[in-house]
Amino acid sequence: MRKFLVVLDDSRECLNAMRFAAMRASKSGGGVAILSIIAPEEFNHWIGIGDIMREEARERIHAHFEVFAKWMRDKQGVDPELVIREGDSVQEILAHVNDDPEIGLLVLGAAADGKGPGPLVTQMTRSAGSLPVPVTVVPGDLSKERLEAIT
Repeated sequence: MRKFLVVLDDSRECLNAMRFAAMRASKSGGGVAILSIIAPEEFNHWIGIGDIMREEARERIHAHFEVFAKWMRDKQGVDPELVIREGDSVQEILAHVNDDPEIGLLVLGAAADGKGPGPLVTQMTRSAGSLPVPVTVVPGDLSKERLEAIT
């Protein structure tokens, strides 16, 4: 099965990337892998606090994931999987793509604020020529109707 890998973060553009991945997976018989990355903590020497912060981050990720997963299951008939990794975003995305041979497409959301596509899209497109899978960049200001028409 081909999976669409989409990154879950706190950005607004993440929403359209999620919608696109779910709609494409539904129409093509694929799956969705939702990857969320916890950035390395600055206070690693405070082990107890770092552990608490890490656990709180995981709880937030699971709560956000459940919102998207419910919509994907109910509206698109797709049951997504959640993957949580810790480290640098770009490195962890590449590592996950390399670790999961079923990933067929990386879906990223581009910011709609006119200040550029966003840091993740910028970083990933720099290495697009050497990525092991194609990348789809979904504009953050596309309407639901336009996304449905495209997918």
